Amino acid sequence: MKPVIVIRPEPGCSATVAAARAAGLEAHGFPLQEVAPVAWESPDSGSFDVILAGSANVFRHGGAALRKFLSLPVHAVGQATAEAARAAGFTVERVGEGGLQGLLDSHAGDALRYLRLAGREHVDLVAPQQVAITTCITYETVELLMPEALVARLADPAIVLLHSATSARHFAAECDRLGVHRGAITLGSLGPRITAAAGEGWQSVHNAERPADMALLAMIGDMCH
Repeated sequence: MKPVIVIRPEPGCSATVAAARAAGLEAHGFPLQEVAPVAWESPDSGSFDVILAGSANVFRHGGAALRKFLSLPVHAVGQATAEAARAAGFTVERVGEGGLQGLLDSHAGDALRYLRLAGREHVDLVAPQQVAITTCITYETVELLMPEALVARLADPAIVLLHSATSARHFAAECDRLGVHRGAITLGSLGPRITAAAGEGWQSVHNAERPADMALLAMIGDMCH
């Protein structure tokens, strides 16, 4: 069985490693990014109807400015983001399953003013008619150098999990910088946009059926067993 390598930032890295081990996989965590808050100016809360959140990090790193919007319901991309919103004192009105665009499209025809809280690098969205989106950047990811322990582990065949396009690009760049052979590495990703960011030359590339951690781990489990 190939080991599974998780490179997403904490605390997601440890959560994915624990879930993978619970599923019977050999999993190891090597975060190659860390999340840092960004100073942001919060607009008037009365200008919005709903908060649109694509990551739990917006609630972990949004700071005191978030309290201004506690009266607004949250539309969260998934369960982890919804849980972080509730932990920060927000009421979650809707939880998506297929990404932020699918969440938006489900409100086509509704007149809504969204305050989108996001990271510095985020997915572009197409607003349906009568939907307005204002984006505020509340956090950013900082790239970390690949540790020698991970370089050594990647000398043998392994499966690397990709949770974002930024981590995919950074992982590929670090492999090239350190002379890590791409041909021995299998990529498991939350979706085609993410795997495209990693480039070519990998042993194989596999995309989860939907952009959720459990779907990704289920796919990897099927591959390994």
